Amino acid sequence: MLSGKHILLGITGGIAAYKTTFLVRLLIKAGAEVKVTMTQSASSFVSPLTLATLSKNPVLLDFVNEEDGSISWNNHVELGLWADLMIIAPATANTLSKMANGTCDNLLLATYLSAKCPVYFAPAMDLDMYQHPSTEASFEKLKSFGNIMIPAESGELASGLYGEGRMAEPETIMEFLQRHLSEGLPLYGKKVLITAGPTHEAIDPVRFLGNRSSGTMGFELANRAADLGAKVYLISGPTHLNAEHSNIDLTRVSSAREMYEVCHKYFPEVDVAISAAAVADYRPKHVAKEKMKKKEGDLQIELERNPDILLSMGEKKDKQFLVGFALETQNELENAKGKLQRKNLDAIVLNSLRDDGAGFGGNTNKISFIDKNLDVKTFALKTKSEVASDIWEEIITRIHA
Repeated sequence: MLSGKHILLGITGGIAAYKTTFLVRLLIKAGAEVKVTMTQSASSFVSPLTLATLSKNPVLLDFVNEEDGSISWNNHVELGLWADLMIIAPATANTLSKMANGTCDNLLLATYLSAKCPVYFAPAMDLDMYQHPSTEASFEKLKSFGNIMIPAESGELASGLYGEGRMAEPETIMEFLQRHLSEGLPLYGKKVLITAGPTHEAIDPVRFLGNRSSGTMGFELANRAADLGAKVYLISGPTHLNAEHSNIDLTRVSSAREMYEVCHKYFPEVDVAISAAAVADYRPKHVAKEKMKKKEGDLQIELERNPDILLSMGEKKDKQFLVGFALETQNELENAKGKLQRKNLDAIVLNSLRDDGAGFGGNTNKISFIDKNLDVKTFALKTKSEVASDIWEEIITRIHA
């Protein structure tokens, strides 16, 4: 949710300012670019140098910078326009009152008044101050402007009292941001199951039957679904890829039978399932317990059918929108339509190994999206990230129809 976002953190003068060092680290770890502006009093509680080091950007305190005889201006308008979202934490009673009434006597407040982005504020003050009618009036007025309040927590306060007014912990602020940004996204509240990668079917302890699938397409589909607000259960065969998004629950498996078991664990509770894995159709009937030694003559390995994961989900489908993949080399469209109907799918994604840049191993793909009405939409060659976006756009159009 926060990856690639420009986040402006405004820090005001309260003891809770020390927590912002941890907040900056969490924001950076989430992939955001962070700039910090702070009031002069805030610099008494937390070092600007520490925040500059953590954010990898200069910390801005004043309108004017004087250094080595030169003078420069911190442009609050540009700063406000740069931000995708602004967080004021801690937000003291003094600053909240100024924000509510348009007082503009420092760089932070000027930037707040210039900001075009959503503004979040995390109050921090003593219990009686937090409950004072003037503070409550500031809260209501700021919320009426469209600002978003991150509620204070109850706990031990700097005064020694115990009660409401403690600034939300950095982890809580991160969870609040993730949840709030997810609301309104097209897949918010949806659960999604995605399979990815190859399966490895053991011959002996060191050899296996497999294929050339890298898992990239499945992982891109999972990342896109998570960005769109979904909770994603990603079941992956052996691959070097990792899922970093907090909305993705990754389960690694090796064989088709393992993938079958995990899929049916999650399938009853999901809204959308996409079978993007290249699952082996067959497995060795007998797996050697020891490494097989080379002998004279040919080697024959007896194979047996693996369970058909996609077919089994199609048979049990209830509320789920079920999508399969078809990688074909001949009679592509006919074979894909046959698979769509035979396995009771809602849609199928077709790609052909005869198309340059499509298939396993690369970073591009060329697909056709076919729905259960046999309507076909063909896309140009694109990166797999772009293909994932196209696929989800087609799915969302149909599940929200």
